[in-house]
Amino acid sequence: MRATHKALAVAVAAVWGLNFVVIEVGLGHFPPLLFSALRFLVAAVPAVFFVGRPKVAWKWVIGVGLALGVAKFGLLFIGMDRGMDAGLSSLVLQVQAVFTALFAAVVLRERPGGTRLLGMGVALAGIAVAAADEGASGSSAAFALVIAAAACWGVSNVLTRKASPPDALNFMVWVSVVPVLPLLGLSLVFEGPDADAAAIRGIDLTGAGVILYVAWVTTVFGFGAWGWLLRRHPASSVAPFSLLVPVFGMSSAALFLDEPIGPLRWCAAALVVGGVALTSLTSLTSLTSFRSLTSWSVRSKGKGAREQAEGPGVREREAATAQAGGAGHS
Repeated sequence: MRATHKALAVAVAAVWGLNFVVIEVGLGHFPPLLFSALRFLVAAVPAVFFVGRPKVAWKWVIGVGLALGVAKFGLLFIGMDRGMDAGLSSLVLQVQAVFTALFAAVVLRERPGGTRLLGMGVALAGIAVAAADEGASGSSAAFALVIAAAACWGVSNVLTRKASPPDALNFMVWVSVVPVLPLLGLSLVFEGPDADAAAIRGIDLTGAGVILYVAWVTTVFGFGAWGWLLRRHPASSVAPFSLLVPVFGMSSAALFLDEPIGPLRWCAAALVVGGVALTSLTSLTSLTSFRSLTSWSVRSKGKGAREQAEGPGVREREAATAQAGGAGHS
């Protein structure tokens, strides 16, 4: 990768990490479900009129929209609203890689190798350490909600891999259309029309800026830039940068929100990031090796072999791209 492309990947990770701080600020202005609905509404409109029609079947757009937009973000925002620290949320959400591997084993019949199983164990150990740290001073219920959000993210990752969208930005914009009405309905039921109306009437520059950041900067710029990188580089080269998300998340939360980072939390961070690296990047490396082997075989056997090998090679690449594309988004 060129230095400028590496800088762009780091910038996207920083944008996604800082997003947890922005969410924390936004929850001071909006009820969590309404906030999530507004985030997706602004992400979808007007972008949906410029990205073209969906490039995958509607069932995948709707499925990912419900799993990612309604379930994952709804649970995350509620968990943070109930006291889960922004920095810790950015770390704990990374356990989505473990859930993705588990669900892929069941749904996609992917057998995790020894290295991936080790990585899953290390990441779960990190979550246990984080739970012990949070249990001493925070809310165990809020922690459980963020874990549930990570599980829903795992479901959406598997659905995304099944969909294999060729354009990450197009896919994310259309996915953003799906959760708006369900989240608004849930907000009216559980948060109440009075609270929603008061939040809308009370929007100030900070509130508007928060919505614009989580919608346009995090979603439109973040996914657009990430997808641009994935179209130009192997997923195994791009995906490692997503491991910087909790680093930026925890450091920005400490800097802007004065969240403490004690020894236990640093230990949890090392275990989770290390475990996620083993869990996620091992599969991406094997997929890259597969592509190299396929390419060599095609060159050796000529045009007929190229036509035969092209299909599975493309499918493997799409699976790797989907996994890398979902690795860090928040």
